[in-house]
Amino acid sequence: MHCPFCQNPDTKVIDTRISDDGHSIRRRRVCPKCNKRFTTVETSMLLVTKRSGGVEPFSRDKVITGVRKACQGRPVKEDALKMLGQKVEEDLRSRGLAEVTSDEVGKAILKPLKDLDVVAYLRFASVYQNFSNLEDFQNAIDQLRD
Repeated sequence: MHCPFCQNPDTKVIDTRISDDGHSIRRRRVCPKCNKRFTTVETSMLLVTKRSGGVEPFSRDKVITGVRKACQGRPVKEDALKMLGQKVEEDLRSRGLAEVTSDEVGKAILKPLKDLDVVAYLRFASVYQNFSNLEDFQNAIDQLRD
């Protein structure tokens, strides 16, 4: 880590703390050359491989936006959507992988969404799982009833 003040390539860590969410580390550093202190934050990056083959960083906001569309007109509060986004991210990170597929993200959304609102679950599942006819809907409804 280079010192941001004098560009010295050698710095010393004097304090390390894990963030509340457990996904980043805050380090307090001091430069032995100029003796100035500074803070760095280290985070792990979770990448998503899309069906097209492209790779992009995981976005909790993107999950919330997609679920919000499925919840349109439903009695679902914004705080519940944020909690769902957090649960999905925690589920994916708990797998210990640096990269997950968009399919895995979709599957991670389905369980907490089913617990939140079954109508929103059906809406999301119909798009995510490419329902093509009424039988697909009926099968999903039957599974919900069981």
